[in-house]
Amino acid sequence: MNPHLQSQKTRALCRLAPVIPVIVIKNADRAAGLAQALVSGGLPVLEITLRSDAALDAIRAMSAVSGGHVGAGTVLTPDDAKRAKDAGATFAVSPGLTDRLVAACEELELPLLPGAATASEVMRASDAGYDMLKFFPAEAVGGVPALKSLAGPLPRITFCPTGGISPSNAADYLALPNVICVGGSWIATDADVNAENWGAIQERAHAAAGLNRR
Repeated sequence: MNPHLQSQKTRALCRLAPVIPVIVIKNADRAAGLAQALVSGGLPVLEITLRSDAALDAIRAMSAVSGGHVGAGTVLTPDDAKRAKDAGATFAVSPGLTDRLVAACEELELPLLPGAATASEVMRASDAGYDMLKFFPAEAVGGVPALKSLAGPLPRITFCPTGGISPSNAADYLALPNVICVGGSWIATDADVNAENWGAIQERAHAAAGLNRR
């Protein structure tokens, strides 16, 4: 799957809901319940970051939940990509972009949402065939004003900003013409996941799903 087709697939996923929950899960036993709460709340696209020992088992469990689209985040290497695909991930998210990762995802036919933070990084990703990107770390590299600045010279590139996104600023990002959705970790808090407080998570998911996009 070439990068252009990958971007088409990741863009289609990003259009399914205004927010992609970014999840670090430490206990795979809670993964299915968490996925069900998020999907039931209206957020079907889930990013499980490879930042814990339980991540791959969590991806396996969440992939069995009807209506969900489960991807792996913090995919840094070809091995990360392969392990994620083998666990059932249907897409990968990376904070950046390397030639080795591009080649691996193309060979694995695993859609990749690569990260970029500067005009040069966006241009390099575009040269590689990617026009749907993760803007990361969004708030730390200029936030909404930075994305507005990129829209003029790079109008064909669209973004999923992630990093520092919260209920207080998500709508500002979603109002931008070059933003398809945002990624955020506020919906599934560690406290609620540990307590298996699926009702509270579903309520936050429902509120996030109702955020307006342009």
